[in-house]
Amino acid sequence: MAIETLFIANRGEIAVRIIRAARQLGIKTVQAYSVADAESLAVKIADEAALIGPPSAAKSYLSIDNIIEAAKAAGADAVHPGYGFLAENATFAARVAEAGLTFVGPSADVISKMGDKVAAREAAKAAGVPTVPGSEGRVASLEEGRKIADSIGYPVIIKAAAGGGGRGIRVANDGAEFERLFSQASGEAAAAFGDGGLYVEKVVHPARHVEVQILGDGTRAVHLFERECSLQRRRQKVWEEAPSAALPATVREALTASAVRLAEAVDYSGAGTLEYLYDETSGDFYFIEMNTRIQVEHPVTEMITGIDLVGEMLKIAGGGALPHRQDEIVRRGHAIEVRLNAEDPANNFMPFPGRIDALRLPGGPGVRWDSMLYPGYEVPPFYDSLLGKLIVWDETREAALDRLGAALSELTIGGLKTTLPLFTALLKAPEVRRGEAHITWLETWLDDNAKHL
Repeated sequence: MAIETLFIANRGEIAVRIIRAARQLGIKTVQAYSVADAESLAVKIADEAALIGPPSAAKSYLSIDNIIEAAKAAGADAVHPGYGFLAENATFAARVAEAGLTFVGPSADVISKMGDKVAAREAAKAAGVPTVPGSEGRVASLEEGRKIADSIGYPVIIKAAAGGGGRGIRVANDGAEFERLFSQASGEAAAAFGDGGLYVEKVVHPARHVEVQILGDGTRAVHLFERECSLQRRRQKVWEEAPSAALPATVREALTASAVRLAEAVDYSGAGTLEYLYDETSGDFYFIEMNTRIQVEHPVTEMITGIDLVGEMLKIAGGGALPHRQDEIVRRGHAIEVRLNAEDPANNFMPFPGRIDALRLPGGPGVRWDSMLYPGYEVPPFYDSLLGKLIVWDETREAALDRLGAALSELTIGGLKTTLPLFTALLKAPEVRRGEAHITWLETWLDDNAKHL
């Protein structure tokens, strides 16, 4: 049955994005908000809003009880989790279903399976999808981890089995470093995700970070091509593109086919992303994890395919079958997204919340701005620093880069420091212009250039 009233259990720009997609489909929206977000754009444009708690995320956007109680009181029949917060929490998905509401995303069982990186690796192997050499499952002890690391060769990466976002990850270059970093990674993972489990993988270097967008209805899946997210700082993406400039056609075909194969093997429903490392030297690619939610960078895929991913999520959650055949999905041109954060890039990316005292937005063909900003808005200090995303499209990558430069020159966000100077500078870097940056390139570049931003 089609969704009639949607409860949005998130905030910021993704909440605004979901409201707009729902409105396009004639779905009534109820926006969750904390006390700190009472004046947010999402609250202002939703049909209704529901207070779910104080500013602390633990007592509002991470409170399953508060969210479900508010959704039921509002008469919602579905809940969209957005990204972050509870979006990949299997317990939340199960509780939503137990309350008689539709969770906009995959089932709790699928989230549990694919959200655990070890279980996801096992599912990938079973589906014939290549994975990075490493432990077969969770590492039971430091001693076991050290033996695995010694056998596959250094450097190795120690990773949290649960969660994501760069938490619980350490790179060890030798045995002594492995022993020192193992407990650090476990402690950080336990604090961030309530699960200190770890696994070990060989470091692929230099590598490109390439991910495949998929849509599934629980029976069938399709891909919407790939995105490249190799420009990262502390394993956090800052710049994304579609398609990847690094992939030969044969690799692209094999990569996207493997993503569909894995999505269908786990009966995936909704929008999801399978992330890979691509080794340009060998031409090999390796599955690393799946994100069982909409991604921050989904707009670049929408720009090259013309498909509304959030809208498709809502249709599928409402009982609709996947409307697309693979041969009907075509890509055109090149899209780039940059993340504008309330951070000072010249001061070690220090968070910089504050009041928006001026806002001038770029426009013209092929320019999109996804954000929750408006003049006079007070950016709260309690949450992620993402302010908005500037997305551009053009027929070629070179033209898209030029369009990005023009759009950045128009954009003004007054009253606080942002990462805009970073992207203006990156556009001048020869490696970026040539599409040659790998996943550790940006941090090395920042060592020499951050002070000039």
